[in-house]
Amino acid sequence: MSYREELDRIRAGLSEAAGILRDFTPGAVEASMKAGGHPVTEADTRINDRLLAVLPRAGEGWLSEESADDAERLSRKRVWVVDPLDGTKEFIAGIPEWSVSIGLVENGVPVAGGILNPVNDEWILGARGGEVLLGTDAVRATKTADLAGAVVLASRSEMGRGEWDRFAGAPFTIRPMGSVAYKLALVAAGRVDATWTLVPKHEWDIAAGAALVLAAGGTVVEKRGDPVVFNQPKPRVTGLIASGARLHGPIMEFLAAADAIPRT
Repeated sequence: MSYREELDRIRAGLSEAAGILRDFTPGAVEASMKAGGHPVTEADTRINDRLLAVLPRAGEGWLSEESADDAERLSRKRVWVVDPLDGTKEFIAGIPEWSVSIGLVENGVPVAGGILNPVNDEWILGARGGEVLLGTDAVRATKTADLAGAVVLASRSEMGRGEWDRFAGAPFTIRPMGSVAYKLALVAAGRVDATWTLVPKHEWDIAAGAALVLAAGGTVVEKRGDPVVFNQPKPRVTGLIASGARLHGPIMEFLAAADAIPRT
């Protein structure tokens, strides 16, 4: 499948989101707190409602951070997995590391995705069996095979909590970043070599980015090294490791040696 029609829908959805976001000024946005202490803004909910209106077709499921979960999605072959605004904390703070994330999953596999960073006007779209585009340019995950000199994106929040302190002195460069979806998009675009999070993440955080990394020739696994299976009853993964394909082995060896992941 070329997923051309689905990519057209993704692009249209991102365009709709961009239009809504023009009504807001990052860094000067009111927010409320959801259960669990996570912030939400009017932008999150407005984008969610618009994407729900333009993305799913008859017979397709829906999973989003800003929608009540409907177990009916579990019976669907195709499910849209969406984070209307990934990196809400950065959006509220005015840090340009947030994004709109749209992923399509088929039979548990992420097959198409689109991620938009409106501040930087970066549009990254792609699908299985086709190109990944950054704007109009075809991109691929890096072919880096050695962690020495590699660039790895880390969660800004995880670094703030000290969860990356164990990697001090590592042979690679660590850069903090907000939105996990945006981090994955940068891996897919070959802008950086890898990213990982060793704490649980929701499917909506990572579905689009996982689709892009895989389409760009990279590797995406849970922290134990297993492929990520989406559209689960509890839509969370134990952690995520994404990189160019040649760097996957060295990363897994490094993390095991650092006692950051179970040894196989």
